Amino acid sequence: MANPRAHRGPFRTRWLAGLVAGPAAVAALYGAPAQAQDQARPQGRAPAPAHTSAQRTAGAPLWFDTRAADDVTPQGTRFVDGHGREVVLRGFNVSGEVKLDENRGLPFASTADARTSAQALRNLAGADSVRFLLSWAYAEPEPGRVDTAYLAAATEQMKEFLDAGLRVYPDFHQDLFSRHLFDRDSWYTGDGAPAWVVKAGGYGKEFCGICVHWGQNITQNKAVMDASRDFWHNRTLSTDHGSLGVQDAFLDTAEKTMTYLRDHLTAGQFARVAGFDPYNEPYAGTYESGQNSRSWERDLLWPFYERFRARMDAAGWRDKPAFVEPNLYWNSNLDFTRQEGGLLDAGKLGPRYVFNTHFYDQKAISGIFMPGKAKDGRYGADFQKLRDRSAAADTPAVVSEFGHPLNGLVADKAPTILKAMYQALESRLPGRDWWNRAPESGSVLSSTQWQWDLYSGRHHEAMNGHPGKVLTEADAWNDEDLSAVALDDSGEPVLRQDARLIDRLHPTAVAGRTLAFTYEDRSRDRGTTLTWNRVPDDLPNVARLVGSGQYGILVWRSGDGPAGVPTELHVPHTFDPATTTVISDLGTVTGPPRYAAEGRTASHPVAIAPEPGASADTGDGGATARRLLFSAPHRAGALHYALVSDGTTRPSSELRAAAQRELNRWTVRSGFPEAPAG
Repeated sequence: MANPRAHRGPFRTRWLAGLVAGPAAVAALYGAPAQAQDQARPQGRAPAPAHTSAQRTAGAPLWFDTRAADDVTPQGTRFVDGHGREVVLRGFNVSGEVKLDENRGLPFASTADARTSAQALRNLAGADSVRFLLSWAYAEPEPGRVDTAYLAAATEQMKEFLDAGLRVYPDFHQDLFSRHLFDRDSWYTGDGAPAWVVKAGGYGKEFCGICVHWGQNITQNKAVMDASRDFWHNRTLSTDHGSLGVQDAFLDTAEKTMTYLRDHLTAGQFARVAGFDPYNEPYAGTYESGQNSRSWERDLLWPFYERFRARMDAAGWRDKPAFVEPNLYWNSNLDFTRQEGGLLDAGKLGPRYVFNTHFYDQKAISGIFMPGKAKDGRYGADFQKLRDRSAAADTPAVVSEFGHPLNGLVADKAPTILKAMYQALESRLPGRDWWNRAPESGSVLSSTQWQWDLYSGRHHEAMNGHPGKVLTEADAWNDEDLSAVALDDSGEPVLRQDARLIDRLHPTAVAGRTLAFTYEDRSRDRGTTLTWNRVPDDLPNVARLVGSGQYGILVWRSGDGPAGVPTELHVPHTFDPATTTVISDLGTVTGPPRYAAEGRTASHPVAIAPEPGASADTGDGGATARRLLFSAPHRAGALHYALVSDGTTRPSSELRAAAQRELNRWTVRSGFPEAPAG
């Protein structure tokens, strides 16, 4: 069959055939983005590319930027650092390049490219975390032999992200089990297991039938289904190097990989490793007689996670959690693909695990089941389901993949869908209700968007090893086009999505408990500004101060951690520090001063500082990745708020004072609880 990347006609024909076939043809859509067509016009540029000679470090660490700030552990439904602050992980997947052969399963062609990518993540996207993909196929090219050259190269690339101040959790990635299941002339490909596993498994010819999306191979391609089933049942394979269980081989490689990372990262770098994602998007393959999705999770998936957890302990990762994923269909938003799951029978997971899931709008991606664009509050119920599972399991939740195609038949929905997804990550409430029901806002969920691929649109991938099908466009993988970044013609990283959407004001470390948060990014859908959270009429001075600008507001209660440790909010690079306005119970200011302290006592209750590891720009030397620091008096349980806006004009001190009085009254009448609900 023709490759749809090289010949657009057959792909469009297959898509239209799927629409004619109706719901049955898309019954296996599972929430990974699809189609890639024309390159989107970049919408953001790094203030200073990380690879230039003008790069400078942001300055000496502040007194609280220590190992205590780097260490992140689960505590109930929250991540907390060593200062006891509530931490939100926010970032991207790095990257789908690992699925390809062109760089032999590595995210980057060189360590220098990794450095460029890491700094662009900080400076363009405001990220503080990455899910760092690894390949089993390249880590174990022969049974029982781990390729230390691959691990060394991957470790050096990972170090660039750790040294840039980013937290990292590695992921042994797989899709459709293995690229080696697919014929050279196939429409599709996979990634994950080594060639020797597929050879020993003796799987038949792959065939998906009438598949309009690569994800349908999961439930329609017998070769993929059989190989997946064998993995979960730990089938014994006979190889040239002896017999071994396929799951045992994977676990052995995972343990050796984790041991290598622990031994070859410095103590400071290893402190910023947040945990490990054992297996991407698990699915049974086929259910046994009498088995269903819930019993499969209970009897096969959870025991695998317990085995992986034991390997983490043996490798020296005892104090780091496993980021465990449920059956990938458990939170589908298509009724006919949803399956019961969510690790319902695993009980309280506790601090050794994190509930880790993905979410894509399958209705929107299908091209059938979602007419029009996403609206305010679209994903509130979907993400509330995740918050509920987090509470029941008593462990933090992470949405480790989410996104939407940036080109193709449904790409016009992307600006609204991504805005609605970030909205639901930040609050359970739609924008229209937030100000009136703020105490119900809920937790801010940790997340990593799919994806951050520096080589977007510039690949050189021979699909399934076929020299006549060299893919260069988009992600170069199964017609996906989801990277938020690309290189421009001068080699500088640029955003392919609206910078107002991607680089967001958000709490990174809260000295206490978050009670409510919202951010109105004013991102664009083509020429339309999307405003879903308007300041209400009964706060006229706040509305006047914000104007048509971006704004966010955080409400928190202080904790009983060490005195002087501040609450931190990331400030988007589009905010001018000189005109950024803060209205807080701690004070008001336009153009916050640089953070300074005498000992551990801040000179100003509201201040600005570079983020740890951020590069500096080449103008006034100020870091392009910045944070606001709120130093409150040390009184556990005290209620605090902070509204941050880029505004439209420089407000007078009188307007700031009037806005502060309005917000003081608003916090009182809102009735925030002593402790957050959920």
